[in-house]
Amino acid sequence: MIAEGYDAFLFDLDGVLYRASEPIPGAAEAVGALRALGKRLAFLTNNSARTPEEVAAHLRSVGVEAAPDEVETSALSTAGFLRARDVSSAYVVGERGLRDALSAAGVRLLDGEPAAADAVVVGWDRQVDYEKLRVASVLVQRGARLVASNADPSYPAPGGLAWPGAGAILAAIEATTGIEADVVGKPNEPIFRAGLERAGGGRPLVIGDRLETDIEGAARLGWDSMLVLTGIASRADLRGVAAPPTYVAEDLSALVATG
Repeated sequence: MIAEGYDAFLFDLDGVLYRASEPIPGAAEAVGALRALGKRLAFLTNNSARTPEEVAAHLRSVGVEAAPDEVETSALSTAGFLRARDVSSAYVVGERGLRDALSAAGVRLLDGEPAAADAVVVGWDRQVDYEKLRVASVLVQRGARLVASNADPSYPAPGGLAWPGAGAILAAIEATTGIEADVVGKPNEPIFRAGLERAGGGRPLVIGDRLETDIEGAARLGWDSMLVLTGIASRADLRGVAAPPTYVAEDLSALVATG
């Protein structure tokens, strides 16, 4: 049984536990089986728009038992990143989840057209407009540090389509300013370290459906990973991958399968 070799299980969400509002068959049962084995879990998402409470509620709506303190969002990891660097003010291109996380970390949020900011923080923002991009770009050119919750170019939308993600918004600011952002979310280290801490430490297994975020992030840290084929990646995508996953499975049932 794969699960026997690990203490902490770090789950990606969309494409692993659900697709939009639809549960992935067997996912809730696999999570329940891990809990019955006494395993510790954390749920990691690059989506900075939702709060941990909202993420946990959505998981429960698709049958997956989850508590807010088991959720690590890129917004929370970004707040920790800024706090460690004594950032006191930020202009935010992002939604409630990101704004709430930064405010809770003691970062003063700047609105309107401030003359300066310690940082410009970019996340997924469905209300982004030219004015926000203009102000953010001006502040970066005046010396604000450019930080992104994640650089995912697209957001998986219903029907298998893609919407612009945080990375698409970030690209406009980077192209305007010529400044490359510090990116906190997957596949970068901060969110994985924070997720493992939420799960109580120990030997982790990272579980996801994307090679470029979940699997790549685990490889950078030297952690084992499992690619599930219920989301974005397929077996064909594994050809020529420099850092392949430790395991490839049709679905999460492989975690607790015996024999």
